[in-house]
Amino acid sequence: MSRTKDAQTILQSTHVAPEIFELRPDYRVLLMVVEGIPTGPSDGLSEALLGEAENSVKDKLSNCPVTELPHIAAWREAYKSFGAKPQKTRNSLEALTRRAQDGLPRVNQLTDIYNAISVKYQIPFGGEDVDKYDGAPVLVRASGNEEFQFISGGKPQTEFAAPGEPIWRDDSGITCRRWNWRQGPRTALTNDTSRVLFILDALEPLTDDVLVQAANELASALKSLSPEVRTMHRIIGRSI
Repeated sequence: MSRTKDAQTILQSTHVAPEIFELRPDYRVLLMVVEGIPTGPSDGLSEALLGEAENSVKDKLSNCPVTELPHIAAWREAYKSFGAKPQKTRNSLEALTRRAQDGLPRVNQLTDIYNAISVKYQIPFGGEDVDKYDGAPVLVRASGNEEFQFISGGKPQTEFAAPGEPIWRDDSGITCRRWNWRQGPRTALTNDTSRVLFILDALEPLTDDVLVQAANELASALKSLSPEVRTMHRIIGRSI
């Protein structure tokens, strides 16, 4: 996707295919483009947010196991609906929440901030480098012929998406498999990323209000890093 495309164009060109809503009519996605993000290592702000998220997980898990947290349970059922085994292919929220019990990873300022907010609000987050996209992001169900490139053991690997699994893709191929399970390296965030497309996935019982609260906290945290940071978001849901 060219840098000449502004945030509004990016958001309006993003598409969720009807078959996704046939699979899960309650699915919604909040897309937020953030521009002008400064790069930097983990710092006091990101550390404070991570600590808050870790404490929130400890509180939640004092009352129930991780698999029974409402939004994680909903995503486990969604994975079963297209044939995935959630105990083997955990959605990104469950994987991160499990890690939070022993301490979330400290990566860099940007990644730490959005990981913390993902865990705090119990929403799967994706972070994509807008300038690495080829065409518009779309969410579709795979035919089974789509190649997916990833890194394993430090080496590039290729596999095919399973027929029927939800995939985010652009004109060059898959960017993320199984809604929010595994991101490809081509559009992954790096230390040089300054424009990000955040993808916040929701199923019931999570509400649109909570989606917007999470997006607003993310925007506020990133804007505190620099007066150059600009944000814009859009929610896509099933048309009635």
